Amino acid sequence: MLYGKNSVFERLKTNPRSIKKIFLHDNFNVSHIEKLIKENSIPSERLPHQRLERIKHTKDLQGIVASVDRFQYMSFSDLLDSSKDKQLTLLFLDRINDPHNLGVIIRTAACFGRFAVIIPKFEACEVNETVQHVASGGENYVPISMVTNLSDAIIDAKAYGYWILGTVMADDSKDINKVNFPFPLGIVLGSEGKGIRHGLQKYLDMKVRIPMNGAKLSFNVNIACAILCHEISKQRQAL
Repeated sequence: MLYGKNSVFERLKTNPRSIKKIFLHDNFNVSHIEKLIKENSIPSERLPHQRLERIKHTKDLQGIVASVDRFQYMSFSDLLDSSKDKQLTLLFLDRINDPHNLGVIIRTAACFGRFAVIIPKFEACEVNETVQHVASGGENYVPISMVTNLSDAIIDAKAYGYWILGTVMADDSKDINKVNFPFPLGIVLGSEGKGIRHGLQKYLDMKVRIPMNGAKLSFNVNIACAILCHEISKQRQAL
């Protein structure tokens, strides 16, 4: 179930065939969404609030729920084959378990453009209903691949000529403001509270860090991702 105005609207724009049926609150009145429902001949039904909540029980329905096909991941081999032509930067996510963090990362990647997301099949959150809601439609604009082994995926990316950087707080980590990023580029982001697994760090060509001049705390992974994506996008435009 896809829910929320932005999530359903972006799906209507990009992949209406994946929508089976849309349920609307009795008082739902958003003309640009209703127009696309009609143009794509998607079955719809208006329901009172209580019945709509039985379909999807959450506080963020915003008056609309769509029954959609299960999210389809892109195979990593296909992603690599297309990545150089599209000049994609790869975001390897190591054990991101919070669906809100994953959703924000996907939305961030969509906003900056020319990013792809790679997640492991095990010990990590998949692209579920919550992730898609938080992503606000971003999953329609970002290639997302699920791999069995993140290490193997990184090795394959390196074989394609990718440089692999990782966010690691260590003495030999370099300030991102003082690094000229090599392209094509892959970034490894570590899990909430645990960082990048030691087994992955040996594949890093460079360790980078985000300077913090304030309290000695740490950035949430989705905030760190946004800062890195901004810096990467800025340097790509300067090429």
